[in-house]
Amino acid sequence: MDDNKIRQYGDELYDAWRERRMLAPLREREPEITIEDAYRIQQRFVARRVEAGERIVGKKIGATSKPVQDFLGVYQPDFGMLTSGMVYQEGDTIDLGTLIQPKAEAELAFVLKEDLKGPGVTAMDVIRATDYVLPCFEIVDSRIRDWQIKIQDTVADNASCGVYVLGKTKGDPRALDITLAGMVLEKNGELFSTGVGAAVQGSPANAVAWLANTLGELGIPFRAGEVILSGSQSALVPVTDGDELVCTVGGLGSCRVKFSGRSAA
Repeated sequence: MDDNKIRQYGDELYDAWRERRMLAPLREREPEITIEDAYRIQQRFVARRVEAGERIVGKKIGATSKPVQDFLGVYQPDFGMLTSGMVYQEGDTIDLGTLIQPKAEAELAFVLKEDLKGPGVTAMDVIRATDYVLPCFEIVDSRIRDWQIKIQDTVADNASCGVYVLGKTKGDPRALDITLAGMVLEKNGELFSTGVGAAVQGSPANAVAWLANTLGELGIPFRAGEVILSGSQSALVPVTDGDELVCTVGGLGSCRVKFSGRSAA
């Protein structure tokens, strides 16, 4: 795909994000689009957000667990960039009017104390470079109409990044078994789903190592202080006005988030 089309689709996604509207799937308009094309489009989309005043504050891994892969029909991991405009803290209420067609997923966030750059990064390297882990929610959101995405669509759309919410409880990954720690997700006081760290590429640390190595091949490092979202341990949760979600990770603690308003779709 030539540079003009890369810019065109990156700008279209940026405008759709800013105006809270949906686009037709890119693969319908460009049947020959490759994953490499899609990542170039993502770079353009993210660059537009940075030009508008945001900062890159971390990275996210998407489509790592079977429930999410089955829902999306996407059967390989992808990645996106986290920006300063996406960050919420536990106790905040998310205005759904800022999103298009949001769905929540519960996962583990890694906050780094050291730079990390692949290739050759192992799960143990990830643990050593991590300052602490937190329970968190990612609220994924797609600019692609009705979530009709394949891997190229979600990659171009910055891995369907919406916003994310970090819990307050910090855990030491050297003292917590993040692979076997169970996760319980409740919606409005009722059990919605359960999960475990091993559902994410065998361990959340494995997923983070995969991303470090994948980005390393592109010359992109992890930086100290960045947040890395390791991938969903839950099924995707539809959210509407008044909903409250709580995810609890065994041995670590909980993250709680509320929603108000009405999304654009």
